[in-house]
Amino acid sequence: MKGADVVASILKQEGTEFLACYPRNPLIEACARADIKPILCRQERVGVGIADGFSRIRRGRQNGVFAAQQGPGIENAYAGVAQAYTENVPLLVIPAGYALKRHYQRPTFRAAEAFKSVTKWAALAHDVQELPELLRRAYHAMRTGPSGPVLLEIPDEVFEAEFEGELKYTPVRPYRAGPDPALVREAAKILLAAKSPLIWAGAGVIYAEASEKLAALAEMLPAPVACTNPGKSAIADTHPLSLGASTRNQPRMFTEFMKRADVVFAIGSSLSNTSFGPQLPVGKRIIHSTNNPVDVNKDIAAELALIGDSELVLDALIEEVARLQTAHVAARAAVLKEEIAAIKAAWLRDWAKHLESGETPINQYRVIKELMQAVDMSRTILTHDSGSPRKQILPFWQTTVPGSYMGWGKSTQLGYGLGIIMGAKLAAPDKLCINIMGDSAIGMTGMDIETAARYRIPILTIVFNNGVMAAERQVMSESIEKFDAIKVGGNYAKLADALNVPSLRVDRPENIAAGIRHAVETVDGGSPFLLEFVVKEGYDFT
Repeated sequence: MKGADVVASILKQEGTEFLACYPRNPLIEACARADIKPILCRQERVGVGIADGFSRIRRGRQNGVFAAQQGPGIENAYAGVAQAYTENVPLLVIPAGYALKRHYQRPTFRAAEAFKSVTKWAALAHDVQELPELLRRAYHAMRTGPSGPVLLEIPDEVFEAEFEGELKYTPVRPYRAGPDPALVREAAKILLAAKSPLIWAGAGVIYAEASEKLAALAEMLPAPVACTNPGKSAIADTHPLSLGASTRNQPRMFTEFMKRADVVFAIGSSLSNTSFGPQLPVGKRIIHSTNNPVDVNKDIAAELALIGDSELVLDALIEEVARLQTAHVAARAAVLKEEIAAIKAAWLRDWAKHLESGETPINQYRVIKELMQAVDMSRTILTHDSGSPRKQILPFWQTTVPGSYMGWGKSTQLGYGLGIIMGAKLAAPDKLCINIMGDSAIGMTGMDIETAARYRIPILTIVFNNGVMAAERQVMSESIEKFDAIKVGGNYAKLADALNVPSLRVDRPENIAAGIRHAVETVDGGSPFLLEFVVKEGYDFT
């Protein structure tokens, strides 16, 4: 048994269903022999994205795997791994490696060394006999504690070496840690004594599959729930205590209740200050719950920390709050829900002129509203690309079930959404999987819609084409005035046709609904589809 077959056998035992990859890597053939389907992308960072999206939807119970050749292949993958690292996505990257004797000679790209700053764990295999041990460590790192991508660099000589003895490997179980009971009691007292408590929910709640318990705690306190960008859908946007989610912009309910909050309970969130995430106003009392102690008191000072898995923390808090709870909770919750609903209704009335706009070029918010009306939200997974699409979609998209929205934004690479939506579809084939991107984003990774066609991964790609890099307008005034530097152009429906992807270009608002219906019918029939809307520069604030 050669090293490549050892790795493929272990991947099979760990439930690997496909290998996102780009040649050359001996693992590809070994996986094929083990009946693990190779999915060859056109660009390595999209391949990483496919593994990323799969891991997100399977909540890390199964992990996406990406393989690349040594040197240029894994170099091209760096951006995808870096993005996954900022989003704490647990995926496995296995690059081939140069011969060990070359690892200290120039020029040699040493992946395990180069990727240490953007992985939770990275190692170089030196001997075929250590492969089971190294893979055990890799899966443990992905599945226990704070999650993130891991990398195992395997030189060709290790892939080709004969493994001696019987291969013994047991799939790795995840392990969870719970909070300090004394601190749980203290936190419960603070939350119940607060005048205006608020729950801040991050992606850790989704990974822990603790959304029902999050909602239960919110009802018991009672407290409204504000989600981070990655945490959107941790509580359904349609829940009466939901304030929605935020990037730089946010729904009015989010803004109003954040201002008045005196105690903020942040759970499943690193509370990292980022350029594209919500900011906590100063002067709040903070209770911070995370499974990564390093995040506590990093950017935001916490009065108290509950370290542990989000579900175990919520279980403990629910039990303690129930023990201490006073009467009249239901009445206070009803008043709070009515106030949230009133603010939300007024906000939507103010935005109706955009959400129902009949202008040409098309207003993006009209597309977003019609898309929500056209699809079954309970069976839809949606993501966005960075820039204006993220700002426009996130406040208004109304999630109904946990994990139905893949938010991201601690880094902001254009083109990231296409790979992760393919991974999501592979993880949840019964779902309608939609990625919305701008014309700049499709320029980065758009050729990989052909990958979706080649492997019959039926995703819906929606392109907002306004012919400009709109998000850069404010920072490029002189370049624009002198050289019109932000203009971009293209007919992306024609591009899709050339890449064997059915497509449609819509430039009139009265054709939006019919275009969406046709696109969804095609996707439900088993084919990817590209739906291009000719839109205005639009508004990207709320």
